[in-house]
Amino acid sequence: MIALFVGFGLLIGILFGFFGMGGSFLVTPALLVLGYPAKVAVGSGLAFVFGTSVIGALKHRDHGQVDYSLAALMTVGMTLGIEFGKRVVFLLEELGSADLFVSVAYTGLLATVGVFTLYDTRSESSNSDGTGLADRVQSITLPPMIAMSGDITVSVWIVLGLGVGIGILSGFLGVGGGFLLMPAMMYGLGVPAAVAVGTDILQITISGAYGAFVYAQAGAVALPVAGSLLSGSALGARIGARATKLVDEDDIKEYFAAMLLAGSLSVAAKEIGNSFGIEALNMVSMTLIFGATIVVSTAVVLAAVCALRQGRIGTWCQFVSS
Repeated sequence: MIALFVGFGLLIGILFGFFGMGGSFLVTPALLVLGYPAKVAVGSGLAFVFGTSVIGALKHRDHGQVDYSLAALMTVGMTLGIEFGKRVVFLLEELGSADLFVSVAYTGLLATVGVFTLYDTRSESSNSDGTGLADRVQSITLPPMIAMSGDITVSVWIVLGLGVGIGILSGFLGVGGGFLLMPAMMYGLGVPAAVAVGTDILQITISGAYGAFVYAQAGAVALPVAGSLLSGSALGARIGARATKLVDEDDIKEYFAAMLLAGSLSVAAKEIGNSFGIEALNMVSMTLIFGATIVVSTAVVLAAVCALRQGRIGTWCQFVSS
């Protein structure tokens, strides 16, 4: 079991360092399948996310891929939004509709962000210098303004509003918000992909610390599990963070989209399986999420190796780039 958790932590660490996604949507379902109580699965997942994010944030800082001003504003906005989202969930729970709404919203949001990211990467228009969403956002000069990485200047109120919106969705869906923050900073604000990942990880460090502390106070963190996962992810996060310096920005977006789409299909299969008592769909759900973790993390490593060797491993490089 320790070897399993260390290996799984390594794979998630690679994805976390590369995408800035906390990994709780991978760790928590795995612990539930292995028989851990729900609160322990969630608490241990948050502890893992906090530990991994510290490692990833330090590595991205070394590469100069963290925008501290942007991270601070996003944290303030998300804190406010999470509180509102939590209240919405409690209201729906009183009405007996929370599980259905959260599942449908989570599946739809993952799929929407994944399809949009993939479309943007594949579209020829994505390479133009025209009038994208980020250009329109940057053209709004509502003071005070804040200067960000990539010679970008954006209104503070827009950044705070974006943080509040993501926070509401994060509090409603019960996730760290990593898969929302990264595309929001890239497409909404125009932040370079590598900096968006590093800044995202720093924000997750702050929110993950709070969540892990709260669950640890309730005795809902399995330290041996979290420790085993972290021992593997310590190396994985460094590999993933390093890969963002080597891999083309469009490749980062493509791998990110693939991970989101796999997550959407996994959640959908699980919900349908639970609703209709189809055990086979639960197995499909786990196969999708674990299979995607292995395939995408392997592709990330191969793409980084290809970049280091400048294409001297032929067939593998052609396969990964395609």
